[in-house]
Amino acid sequence: MAKYSPLITKLISELGKLPGIGNKSAQRLAFHLLSRSDDEVSALADAILEAKRNTFLCSVCCNLTDRDPCEFCSSPARDKTVICVVENPRDVAAMERIHEYKGLYHVLHGAISPMQGIGPNDIRLKELLSRLTEETNVSEVILANNPTIEGEATAMYISRLLKPAGIKVTRIAHGLPMGGDLEYADEVTLARALEGRREL
Repeated sequence: MAKYSPLITKLISELGKLPGIGNKSAQRLAFHLLSRSDDEVSALADAILEAKRNTFLCSVCCNLTDRDPCEFCSSPARDKTVICVVENPRDVAAMERIHEYKGLYHVLHGAISPMQGIGPNDIRLKELLSRLTEETNVSEVILANNPTIEGEATAMYISRLLKPAGIKVTRIAHGLPMGGDLEYADEVTLARALEGRREL
């Protein structure tokens, strides 16, 4: 790293800890922030602190929220018979962008990964199971885990747990992205696309 003053070096170092931010990006962000007015930088710092201090996990679905229960769990307009299980809060935002899903959510905050030492007790699975025991009107659980080895393992684990309870367990289809070419798709993606085919 180029030689900067200790304060600038510390700022670059802290920004570099953010996901997806390398050393060059951290430097650009640091110098951008230093070129802004005190009010702009204070507004950013206040927004970060306020979000950090005032967000917590919803007691029902484990999504990040600033009220309990969250806006989804407390909405009378949501279909309370369907729960979509996702890995993290960003996945909830992705599902909401399509404006098609009207049910509830459950956020696991991770996926089962024995290689990384993450087991079923390390994610919010216990909360899902107790929720399904209490909410007897749930007729379907949609597993929207990421299409990774960990996501598939987690989906299979949850499916095996829920099948005996008589709850319908479905998995979102995974396949080719819009504009993608078959020749560039890997075998797992092609297999998933074939499995998820539907009649036109």
